Amino acid sequence: MTYALTITHLYPVEMNIYGDRGNVLTLCKRMEWRGITANVVDVGVGEPFDPSRTDIVFAGGGQDRGQVAVGLDLQSRTDALLEAAEAGVVMLVVCGTYQLFGRRFQTLEGHDIPGIGLFKADTIGSTQRLIGNVTIETRWGPMVGFENHSGQTTLDPGEAALGDVIKGYGNNATDKVEGALHHNVHGTYLHGPVLPRNPAFADHLIGTAMRRRYDVELLEPLDDTLERAAAKVVMDAPR
Repeated sequence: MTYALTITHLYPVEMNIYGDRGNVLTLCKRMEWRGITANVVDVGVGEPFDPSRTDIVFAGGGQDRGQVAVGLDLQSRTDALLEAAEAGVVMLVVCGTYQLFGRRFQTLEGHDIPGIGLFKADTIGSTQRLIGNVTIETRWGPMVGFENHSGQTTLDPGEAALGDVIKGYGNNATDKVEGALHHNVHGTYLHGPVLPRNPAFADHLIGTAMRRRYDVELLEPLDDTLERAAAKVVMDAPR
């Protein structure tokens, strides 16, 4: 049997200041190496998007200026994205888009950008910039990345985080948790990009999408020796 998954890259131009497209490339290569066809669909502001036809949704980070336009566009997609999340569609949203998947992002100047409310979380702009190497503990093992954000995100009590912070800040300067998790929707501040740095997490996303689409996983192990060595360097490095 031939297997194929559709990856929707939301806002590839508007939200791509940290090389987050590398996450899509990583998904594609790790699928290709296993004989799974990856169909990538780029969706920008104002362009049609049917989440029921996709297997993995990815969206990256951007400047505050880009977030305003993206935030407005996301409002028109709220119902579709919430329905897709409840149906188990796999999603990864990073930094600026992670903030907009919460209830709101308040800029440092006090301007409120409404989010879609998928995560029970609020983000407030701060004069303190949270920047540096990060290590977190997750259900997929340790994950590493690089954070660079002034927005501080607070999850509601009971809202699941992606992981617990071992080194670095995470969502904010005090809570020691990173990201958010709702069904198969994953939010994070980790750049690097996050997926090439964390192949087990990338495989989790692919495997979950395969189970949902085909009721199979079929993920043969890959040689991740170099990736694990690179992750260890980050874990051992100072902030």
